[in-house]
Amino acid sequence: MTEMSLSDVVPGSPQGPRRRSQRAAEKRRKRRKRRTWVTVLIMVVVLGAAGGAAYFTLKPLLASFNTPSDFAGPGHGSVTVQIPAGATGSQIAVILAKAGVVKTAKAYLAAAADTPGASSIQPGTYEMKLEMTGQGAVQALLDPQAKQLRRVTIPEGTRLAVIFDKIASSTSITKAQLTAAAKDTAALGLPPEAHGSLEGYLWPATYDVEPTTTAADLLREMVAHTTDQLDQLGVAEKDRHRVLTLASLVQAEGRHPADFGKIARVLDNRIAAKRNLELDTTLHYALNKFTVFTSNKDTKFPSPYNTYLHPGLPPGPIDSPGAEAVKAALDPTPGPWMYFVATNPSTGETKFAVTDADRQKLLAEYNAWQKTHPGQ
Repeated sequence: MTEMSLSDVVPGSPQGPRRRSQRAAEKRRKRRKRRTWVTVLIMVVVLGAAGGAAYFTLKPLLASFNTPSDFAGPGHGSVTVQIPAGATGSQIAVILAKAGVVKTAKAYLAAAADTPGASSIQPGTYEMKLEMTGQGAVQALLDPQAKQLRRVTIPEGTRLAVIFDKIASSTSITKAQLTAAAKDTAALGLPPEAHGSLEGYLWPATYDVEPTTTAADLLREMVAHTTDQLDQLGVAEKDRHRVLTLASLVQAEGRHPADFGKIARVLDNRIAAKRNLELDTTLHYALNKFTVFTSNKDTKFPSPYNTYLHPGLPPGPIDSPGAEAVKAALDPTPGPWMYFVATNPSTGETKFAVTDADRQKLLAEYNAWQKTHPGQ
């Protein structure tokens, strides 16, 4: 039989309250312990969540330290990239990265810093590969073959119709587009005295034509180039049309620049003497011919460009003269000559005469050449 203490059963015993106090304290300790574990658990969960968020936030940054900033190369496929005028190295790098040419702008900039001449990359449209190395991209931009442009060269003395043919055959711009653009002469910067004709106002030179260049863009550039050249040569604005017209005749009549000054002097002398110029070149322009032979019937052709019939200069240029012809028109060689004859059109030899008798002798030389070159 289990013995029982009186303090366990007797309410008035002094040890009863102490026992109850101990049990209450024990319960409080257990509750505190449970709260401690719950707090620890919550802290673990919170820290874990924060750590996870931090991990996912920092993961791309951490990965960037371990991921190469450059493609392995050499690239594949093709992509067209437009480098605008005035673009800095950093801007070029961003353009290439967005186009998928290089992996990062950093890759391009690092390669450019190590490449002499990288700062001389020209604006334009380039055909490049996708996923190139930074160094490969720099070299591609320095390679003239990568630049998608066409070049058209206009020789001195070329007529407008032939200029349009040359542009159409050398670029993606069509003759129809050129003809349409030529109608809006004000937009092209053509002066009023040109009377709406581009003849003579498209400076002979070599022009770069980008894939994005329109007919109007190119014609506007050519007209502006003419204005710039005339300004550099000291031609006053009020004299531009007359000088271009006279220079176009000099260009058409002379083969060798050494003769240009004398030819210009003959034209000035005949105008001053109120004698018709009687130039085959102006008549051939009116007839749209490219031969040297002129018949008596041709000289009767009704056109303001027929200088056999009409005195003075024709209404406008008959071709695009170059700088040497313009210089000759501005400063003709001093002399009394009233005639010049291309005695040998094959070589371009030209001789000058003061009197009609001397001219007849020169014409005899030309006629001898004509017999051996019939129909030319």
